[in-house]
Amino acid sequence: MTPLEIDTILNAAEVEIAFGGVPDLKATGFWRAVAAVKRDPGLVEPFADRIGAIDRAAFTSWARLVVPIWIGTVLAAVGALVGLSLISASAFIAEWNGIMFVGGAAVLIGTTHGLGHLVVGYLTGIRFFAWFIGRGRPQPGVKTDYATYLSATPRSRAWMHASGAIVTKAIPFILLPVAFAASAIPTWVPIALVALGVIQIITDVAWSTRASDWAKFKREMRYVRRRMTDD
Repeated sequence: MTPLEIDTILNAAEVEIAFGGVPDLKATGFWRAVAAVKRDPGLVEPFADRIGAIDRAAFTSWARLVVPIWIGTVLAAVGALVGLSLISASAFIAEWNGIMFVGGAAVLIGTTHGLGHLVVGYLTGIRFFAWFIGRGRPQPGVKTDYATYLSATPRSRAWMHASGAIVTKAIPFILLPVAFAASAIPTWVPIALVALGVIQIITDVAWSTRASDWAKFKREMRYVRRRMTDD
């Protein structure tokens, strides 16, 4: 796709945004233009900011709840600390220790997904501007600044997508030795932790590899392989 063709498509996307409502960017060819920019690093600088502005405008039209990035990050970090506190406190409250331990693990899983994206993203130059809840997605997510997303390498983009899933899948198994080492923890707690981990893995295989983080990971890794072939 030539720069002129990309410019024409972005013009159409901007017109679609200007009409209001939820824009149909796919119908304008916007995502084909984005893919063309990803394939050619020389097109990133001329078009990244403009693509980022279109993506941001479209996002605000479909996201159900949007929270500034710093507020959402503070809330997620506090939530993670609550999860750790429940796990720690379970050692001192014998009557509820099992429920507290597993509950703390569940809170950690729920709060660290987006934090994982943030950490890897910031380390690789990708920036974010909001936490959000989207249509049909109860779990909060973080929204990338697409201009910086395009400026990052395909490999960085891929591992940013994978990071949240890796963190949440690892947590139950990381906590297993902690549960085994705690003498007063009920025997069902390690079983529950393994179940949490396995259920997440099954969910990823059944859904995320086709429509969520792992699908995006595979998409960006195709650009990695393409660049290696071109070189």
